[in-house]
Order: sequence, then structure tokens, then C-alpha cells
Amino acid sequence: MKTFVAKPGEVDKKWVLIDAEGLVVGRLAALIATRLKGKHKALYTPHVDCGDNVVVINAEKAVFTGNKTEDKVYYRHTGYAGGIKATTPKQILEGRFPERVIELAVERMLARGPLQRKLMRNLKIYKGTEHPHAAQTPTPLDIAALNRKNARA
Repeated sequence: MKTFVAKPGEVDKKWVLIDAEGLVVGRLAALIATRLKGKHKALYTPHVDCGDNVVVINAEKAVFTGNKTEDKVYYRHTGYAGGIKATTPKQILEGRFPERVIELAVERMLARGPLQRKLMRNLKIYKGTEHPHAAQTPTPLDIAALNRKNARA
């Protein structure tokens, strides 16, 4: 019996719409990473982009559990000596680009490399309810209904 290996041309990519309002960031990011990678499909192949295109709306309304909004710290380095910068999720959510919180969480759940960069291009995140992907007719995915821990009241 031969092992099945999916080829990029054989993959059927769908569009999925997720409303992030009231959803926990870590659980949301884990489900998005699974969808992007294609692990929910039977024809999953690790080195091929088998996943779906994911559209996330209301990114600024995603929530953290506990005190993570103040205690969690995102670090980045400028490249210069002593150039480490730190920001908290609260600063990002109150800033100009609150969708970056979800983007950072998903990006860090995928293995780094060329495939990760390709998968991240399949993720579209918007801070409001408007999105320009209506022509693709994305099917809504209710993550809050999957598990009671996925959403905060």
C-alpha cells in the first residue's frame, strides 16, 4: 500500500469566516493555525499548503484570560545593541493595529520557514465587521459553539 501525498494542485481550498468577538486569543489562534495548516483535512501533507483561507473579523474584541492583558509581554529587537523593545497586549489592543495580537499568536503557533510565510498570507484579519472578501463567500465558523472555554462572557 502506498502512502498518499497531496500535491498543491489537488488541494481544495475553502474560505472560512471567524468572528473573534469575545473569543479567547490563545484558543482562537490554535484553531486558526490548525485550519491554515490543513490538519483538519484527511489529505493533510506536512510540506504542502493544504489549509483553508481564513478571514477573521472583530479582532479588537478578542479577549485574554486572567491578567494576560497586563502581564504578558511581547519582545522584539531592533538589531542594535540594547535595542530590545517590549509591549503588552493591552498596548497593542488600544493602538492602531489591534489585529496584530491575533496575528502574532497564530504566527508563533506555526513552524518557522517558507511554508509558514506562505500560510500566513492565507490569513486575513480585520478589526471591524467589514471585510473585502464577500466575493469568495466565506462560510462562517462558530468557534464559541465548539467548546464553552473558547469564549468569555
